[in-house]
Parts: sequence; C-alpha cells; structure tokens
Amino acid sequence: MNLKYMKEAIKEAKKAAKIGEVPIGCVIVYEDKIVARGYNKRNKKKTTLAHAELLAIDKASKVLGDWRLEDCTMYVTLEPCQMCSGAIVQARIKEVVVGTMNPKAGCAGSVLNILQMKEFNHQVLLTTGVMEEECTAVLQDFFKELRIKNKQEKTRNSQHIEEL
Repeated sequence: MNLKYMKEAIKEAKKAAKIGEVPIGCVIVYEDKIVARGYNKRNKKKTTLAHAELLAIDKASKVLGDWRLEDCTMYVTLEPCQMCSGAIVQARIKEVVVGTMNPKAGCAGSVLNILQMKEFNHQVLLTTGVMEEECTAVLQDFFKELRIKNKQEKTRNSQHIEEL
C-alpha cells in the first residue's frame, strides 16, 4: 500500500515542479481511497500557508465533512515542517508516511518530532523512507535545474548590461 500512495504523492510533487514550486506532494487516504491531494503552491498563491500538507488537509476535511481526520493516512514526499506537523496533530491524522527526511527543517524526527510528542493529546504513527530515493531525486532534479536557470539568467543579464 505504501508504494501505491507514495507514487501518487510523487505525481503531486511533479505538478509543483512544473509550475516552478518546490516539488513537495501529498495525498490523504481514507478507507483505502485517496480523499485529497495537494502540492506546494506557496509562490503561486503568495502565502506561506500553501504547503502540500495543509492544502490536502483542507481538502480532506471538506470531503469527509469533519476537521478530525482520525482514520486517515497522509503520504508526503518530504518530511513535514513545524507548521504542517502541528496541523497534522491538530487534525488527528492517524499515520504519516514520509518519503525523504528534511534535516534542516523537518519536524517528524529530523529537527524535532512534533508528530509524536507525548505532551500533546494526539500522537501520529510514523513511517519514513518510503520511496526515499525517488522522492529525493525529484527534489534534487528540481534544484539542479533551478541553479542552471539562475546561472543562465545571470549570464543573460550580464550580456545585456555589457550591450548598454
């Protein structure tokens, strides 16, 4: 099951990459059906809140008619940040399946583990490293292409200035 749904999350991440967003994708599953999908849209929507996980949580809540997503599993290509991890706990999501970890900002075990803090009234089951290589490659490819584009843009700007 994990592979099937993580593949769907990767498809969402690739949608983000196509529009120039950091490629993070997410799906939420309830009773073996995808009830919500999300991908990063921070730049497109001009808001910090447009993370893949938050967009998917919002959609799942509307589909299921409840803010409590207690019997849902989230599949996400990159370890959730502190904001998304907090929302996951608040939504009472049962389980989170992570593709690749984020040592600089992840809050499902890398920097913190908000998902499993005993101090909160809800802890989330956590599985990590599902299709890790594929999830990592999507991110690495995106940033590699971005560096190339930025370098080309810098070269074009330099040439334009020389022409003036």
